[in-house]
Amino acid sequence: MRYITVQFHPAVPANSLTLPGLTARLDRLVYHHGGKSLPEDQPHAFVYFITITNSSDRIVKLLGRKWVLRQADGSRVVIEGDKIVGETPRIAPGEEFSYNSYHVTGTDARAQGSFHGVDDLGHRIHVMLPEFEMIIPTRLDG
Repeated sequence: MRYITVQFHPAVPANSLTLPGLTARLDRLVYHHGGKSLPEDQPHAFVYFITITNSSDRIVKLLGRKWVLRQADGSRVVIEGDKIVGETPRIAPGEEFSYNSYHVTGTDARAQGSFHGVDDLGHRIHVMLPEFEMIIPTRLDG
């Protein structure tokens, strides 16, 4: 198995390698206006559904994630932490892990995500989720 070293990217953990065959994709993105359930300055929720597929020849264990959100107002929000929706999924060759979660925002945003972990040889690995846009729908009154 050949690993690929990538240059620094804000959503990629340091000293981590890309494992060919390990991929992440956005399956669906759903907009929700939260009303009273969300903060006044961030009333827009985007629920995302993601699948991570392991087509490599290695077993991987995902340990955490990192998101970089670039807001339309120019600000950048970095979200990182251990686990993925409370889990550390073990994904064998030919298997997938799917989950859903959400981001809240007050403006349109672009999201870039990565997931990091280790393979069965102990190498630190990551997989990038292609960037996607969260565009707040405009209302048509009248």
